[in-house]
Amino acid sequence: MALVASLCNRVIVMYAGRIVEQGPTRAIFKNPQHPYTWSLLRSMPRMDEVGKERLVSIRGVPPDLGKLPTGCKFHPRCRFKVDRCLTEEPPLGEVDPEQLARCWVLMKNVSNPEMQS
Repeated sequence: MALVASLCNRVIVMYAGRIVEQGPTRAIFKNPQHPYTWSLLRSMPRMDEVGKERLVSIRGVPPDLGKLPTGCKFHPRCRFKVDRCLTEEPPLGEVDPEQLARCWVLMKNVSNPEMQS
């Protein structure tokens, strides 16, 4: 991730063969909007916080690409899912003019994400 941050101006995050988030590298790393991106970044060890914070694991297992779930492909592993996620795949929508995310529940709308189970 550090290499991506230092070499790339823009980032595309994919899950189950689909783009779930894209935008400027700084925006994605500082303010991820898709729960997978948020979880992925939280699961990475940080050298400036050694011993301070427990790493977050992404629960569950990646889906079988031959048997993808209906709706959002990340919903079986998502701690923020809502009913709509189970049946409808969200479009890749604009978070701001330069950042896109494919999610019904953007992280900017989640209060206290660390406290969600």
